[in-house]
Amino acid sequence: MEVEGSSKKMIASQEEMVEARVPLSYRDQCAHLLIPLNKCRVSEFYLPWKCENQRHVYEKCEYELVMERLLKMQKIREEQEKLKQNQKHGIPLIPSTANV
Repeated sequence: MEVEGSSKKMIASQEEMVEARVPLSYRDQCAHLLIPLNKCRVSEFYLPWKCENQRHVYEKCEYELVMERLLKMQKIREEQEKLKQNQKHGIPLIPSTANV
């Protein structure tokens, strides 16, 4: 399964996420890393130093997703800015007499 607009693929299926009781807000491209992390947390009684490696890998994945979204938003803003500049200096797309 591939998510539109992202370079990462969804590895965990919906069934796996439902079975692992992953909250809806965490069902993203990093959910396949969250499932074993949560299992480790439960088995180790949520001791923070016990599942450090899994947590680090999961947080890195989430960080990469956020950075990807930020870069995409920056490109969209730059494109919008270019369109505004072209409209100011070029021929307007809608003539001012069209609104009369």
